[in-house]
Amino acid sequence: MSVTDRIAARLPKIVSDRAERGPVVAAVRLHGVITPTPTPMARNTISLQTVESALTRAFDHDRLVAVALLVNSPGGAPTQSALVAERIRELATRKRVPVLAFCEDLAASGGYWLACAADEIFAHGTSLVGSIGVVSAGFGLDGLLQRHGIERRVFAAGEHKVRLDPFQPVKAEDVEWLKGLHVDLHAQFAAWVRERRGAKLTGSDDELFTGEVWTGAQARDLGLVDGIGTLRSVVAQRYPDAEIAIAEPRRPLLARLGLAGSTTRSGDFLPAALAALEERARWSRFGL
Repeated sequence: MSVTDRIAARLPKIVSDRAERGPVVAAVRLHGVITPTPTPMARNTISLQTVESALTRAFDHDRLVAVALLVNSPGGAPTQSALVAERIRELATRKRVPVLAFCEDLAASGGYWLACAADEIFAHGTSLVGSIGVVSAGFGLDGLLQRHGIERRVFAAGEHKVRLDPFQPVKAEDVEWLKGLHVDLHAQFAAWVRERRGAKLTGSDDELFTGEVWTGAQARDLGLVDGIGTLRSVVAQRYPDAEIAIAEPRRPLLARLGLAGSTTRSGDFLPAALAALEERARWSRFGL
């Protein structure tokens, strides 16, 4: 039999196999601190840039019946949280498929913002969910410079161009300015939760939007999540014939080796180390 004949003989089987394949639930991992500036020492991070390829592949999947978001994040940058959530809603509307979010260890602050991009949210009973608030943190290094006899020189035009410089003593007026930003961002966060959860919310604003964190079981009672369940348990119930396909972000080789963003400039080491400590502190706040 010629090569052409052999290929022709197999074609009906190939077509038949494809026709018999079942539906697909595409799952995207949203794991890590939400930040536009990952460091070489950080764990996985989330930003629109890092998850765009995975989201696009997930929503472009053949035989797609739903997209699942696997959320495990202590939060982070509000703008990146909003950008990723908006992108998820854009793709869901275009593809007309439901989106299910699954809170794993932690869906706090920006992590919960991401979960709210889903049509339904599920959590494990032991998951930590919520922290609907805004926080800023950093390090004051002015004492360190004084101790070592180092003088910092900053030249700027504009009265408020340099605020909250970690190498200068903190000013009360700068703290008040920052609190004003927090109030505005907090209001936007609460509005997003109300928009996405609507009448499902059973708790009062004074209860829900204090920055408190609850277990998955408590979050269900407050209407922050729809039910207790995992990806496989919910898919087995909703889509018993479906295959789960994980869409992983495509990471550059250096990132996979832990060298992404590495630099030979010695002056960058301290900011990178502090950023790594701050990332560690975000997880540690929740005992993780």
